[in-house]
Amino acid sequence: MTQMSLAGLAIACLAPALTPLAHAQGVATDAQLAPVTVTGSATRNGLPAAVPGSTASKTADQLREQNLFNPEDALNYVPGTVVRKRYVGDRNALLAGRSFGTLQPSRALVYLDGYLISNFLGRFDAPRWNMISPEAIARVDVLYGPYSALFPGNSIGTTVAMSQRVPQGFELSGRVVASSHDFQQYGQAERFDSGQFSLHVANRLAGGAWFSADLNHQDATGQPMQWQTAVANAAGSFPAVTGAATTVTGIVYDTDPKGLKRAVFGANGGAIDHTVQDTLNLRGGLMLTPTLEASAMASWWHNDTETRNQSWLRDAAGNTVWSGVVTDGTNRFSIPASAFAPSTRQETHQQLGATLKTRRGPGWNGSLVVSDYRLLADDARQANTPDPVAAAGGAGSLTRRDGTGWNTAEVQASYTSTAGDWGNGRHALALGLHRNGYRLENSVASLADWRSGNGTASQFYGGKTEITALYLQDAWRFSDDWMLTLGWREERFQTHSGRQLGGGVTVDYPGRSLRGHSPKAALAWAASDSLTLKASAGRGVRFPNVEELYNGTVTATSQTLSDPTLKAETADAVDLSAEFEGDRQRLRVSLYWDDVRDAILRQSTTDAAVCKTTATGASSYTCVQNVDRVQTQGIELAWQAQDLGLKGLALEASATYTLRSEVTANARDPAMVGKWWLRVPRTRAALQASYRPDTHWLFAAGWRHQGRAYNDTYNLDVNPNVYGGVSKLNQLDLRGAYKFTPQLELALGINNLTDQHAYQSHPYPGRTLFAEVRFKH
Repeated sequence: MTQMSLAGLAIACLAPALTPLAHAQGVATDAQLAPVTVTGSATRNGLPAAVPGSTASKTADQLREQNLFNPEDALNYVPGTVVRKRYVGDRNALLAGRSFGTLQPSRALVYLDGYLISNFLGRFDAPRWNMISPEAIARVDVLYGPYSALFPGNSIGTTVAMSQRVPQGFELSGRVVASSHDFQQYGQAERFDSGQFSLHVANRLAGGAWFSADLNHQDATGQPMQWQTAVANAAGSFPAVTGAATTVTGIVYDTDPKGLKRAVFGANGGAIDHTVQDTLNLRGGLMLTPTLEASAMASWWHNDTETRNQSWLRDAAGNTVWSGVVTDGTNRFSIPASAFAPSTRQETHQQLGATLKTRRGPGWNGSLVVSDYRLLADDARQANTPDPVAAAGGAGSLTRRDGTGWNTAEVQASYTSTAGDWGNGRHALALGLHRNGYRLENSVASLADWRSGNGTASQFYGGKTEITALYLQDAWRFSDDWMLTLGWREERFQTHSGRQLGGGVTVDYPGRSLRGHSPKAALAWAASDSLTLKASAGRGVRFPNVEELYNGTVTATSQTLSDPTLKAETADAVDLSAEFEGDRQRLRVSLYWDDVRDAILRQSTTDAAVCKTTATGASSYTCVQNVDRVQTQGIELAWQAQDLGLKGLALEASATYTLRSEVTANARDPAMVGKWWLRVPRTRAALQASYRPDTHWLFAAGWRHQGRAYNDTYNLDVNPNVYGGVSKLNQLDLRGAYKFTPQLELALGINNLTDQHAYQSHPYPGRTLFAEVRFKH
């Protein structure tokens, strides 16, 4: 038996008996994404075989067979899944799945012990992975598609449930891990180092109450994320520049993703990020009565960030040139003063949650879950001048998001019948009421000295959204080999307090109300003791988030445009799967089909016409808009084997092939029709092998593959294997570990052994070395 994870995925009456070993907190009851033991033939991977859609899981033991530095690394080898983690300590590690890319991060749900850590507030606000202690991870479970009525519409892509250990006695463990990698780009090379310390303390008292505390400290520096560039036109001519020019060396020329000549001047825009992060995670629970359990959690995360830049330009005397008009004797360029400006950011986040639930076995049970995530402080300071000038002060800006956050509340009742309760067959019923609310306040103030002060807000955008949902789902085992699951989710989306301030003009937006209707159905047949066939269909409605509705940020070089009239995107999805389980291996083959109407697309471009704006003058534009219809079809294989021909050998392999993912209708922009959907590659694959010859040694290898994808709406990026493109990825990872005693282990690892250059617009890390010491009591 395995530890319970997120309550929220499917109904537990998938067999005559369920025997959970440990308790979960979180959304709804333990009857959902709970790894349980089910009697009969319909089990595999610790999950009920009739869970709607396809699933994947990783246990803590499996995760120790890979180089896991940050929590999101747990998804590196999960089928059909990509995490855009650009460097160690990245706070924007966005999630992508079968039919959506990292430009649609709101199509993914991520839970920690049942509490929502998905961040649907900002442009690139990834799940709050920082709230998870890597040392405490017990397992990770993944569901593909909107097939359960118990999840919000953001489940149209992928749902991830991460679980932390619940103690059965006294526990003390920790780890120290360090990483280092050399990064080379455009002839520049530098080494970047990172380190992390985790400590886990927990205990279960004689009366059954338990508590745990996790502390994590991380100090990390990432490689350059972007470069200051100038792009020539199709004829090879750069934009005309007038005025006196400084003759410089150091300009590098390459070809950009669209095949155009490009000049590169250095790493800019706060390219090199140094971050120090601390997380404290407290959890506890107790049985108030023999059948009533209460649990709670409180987490805090703090981050201090400083960025720096690199100009490669040198004048005749060898001095670094950071701005102004420059020439290499052939071409002339104008470098803005803000191009190489540094920035800092200080953040303190807090998450609180509590759960009250009954545990009566078969019959009626109930649960109440509440949570609150709050940005207690978020100050991002941006200089207007290059590094050496900004070090002494000078003008700049302050972006503040204090008080921003979200809260959730859910009450659920569930009924698990035994044979004969409701006539023939066995039922598991769940019905519930869910509410979540998001609040965003983003202000920008000009500062005389960018390093201090608050200034007066010259730009602002913000608003509030609320979703209230009613749902009902029933899993009916009408014979020993057949299971039918039917569900319905009804949602109401409301916006209010939408507001923008810019250019001295304040715009207040009226409130809006939208409705969503999401039917679900799944049928599972245990064709034999080793083969289960499943068909799942469902609709998911993903409502626009606050930032997509109201953002209107303008900087010296960029403009971000939103749409307060955005529609919700609606996905109709089908998943057909066959799952085979033998004595030593498992195989799943899935066919999936997604049809998304009014897809919400965020895109960045240097062409103002793409964003349909007449407010020209910036060097880059970001906009959000609905696309009438996008269709995706594909096939996925996932295979696991244990002790095949060699005791101690474990193998895992997966492959996802996208047959089609393209825009099939878009009246607003017909040129998009027939084009491949952004950042969805045709192929994804992963392979893992681990070998434990005895109780001391571990040898492991992993390979990650992703085919090239498009980063341009019209698929004009014909040269993807450069900065700004979405390139193919083929990376080999190695790990070796030795246990000196049952309490002490040393591990060494390498990610990206061959030092392959790869890009998800920004560059991925080069060859990275890991060293880890882990101890436990």
